[in-house]
Amino acid sequence: MRKLLITVAIGALTIPLTVQAQEGGVQVDGWEARLDRNGDINNVLHFRTMGEGLHASTGGPGAAIFWRPADTQSGNYSISATFTQTAPSSHPNAYGLFWGGADLSGTNQQYSYFVIRENGQYLLKKRMGSETPDVAPWTAHDAIKTLDADGRSTNTLTVEVSASQVRFLVNDTEVSSQPRSSFGTDGIVGLRVNHQLDVHIADIHLGM
Repeated sequence: MRKLLITVAIGALTIPLTVQAQEGGVQVDGWEARLDRNGDINNVLHFRTMGEGLHASTGGPGAAIFWRPADTQSGNYSISATFTQTAPSSHPNAYGLFWGGADLSGTNQQYSYFVIRENGQYLLKKRMGSETPDVAPWTAHDAIKTLDADGRSTNTLTVEVSASQVRFLVNDTEVSSQPRSSFGTDGIVGLRVNHQLDVHIADIHLGM
């Protein structure tokens, strides 16, 4: 039986977990997920409740978005969450927030996303079906905390949508501001975690 080995670190405690295939997938009531690539979601990721937050562990092709269908936003709004990467990835991989989601389970999925990675860079990007154009390419910013000596980092990401602009903040510092017209802003909001990551997500403010 195929197994996915996951190391979870909370505080100073490191706990090795062996997650068997049937125990993977989305284990949080009310949440849904979609992989970027075709595959068995139960084999490549584990999304579950842990403490007062959520925890995502993703294997090889496990890059995915996570959402609750009731979490929709329109007009002016703000969404945020605090992400703790608990261990280095095999190479810099990204996590963060998405908004403006539509047809998330269909062939014409659409959303925009704001993600960071362990080397202190952020990215703004859109998905329109199979197309994923950049709005802002990978850019370094001092506000993004890189991995510490223990291979951990904690960053709070915020997206603030106003009448004309969308502001992107990391740890309460603006890292970018873009015209609202650059994105589709109305729709489902949620979380994004790329592959080969172990990330704890807390203080989630997405809507309902």
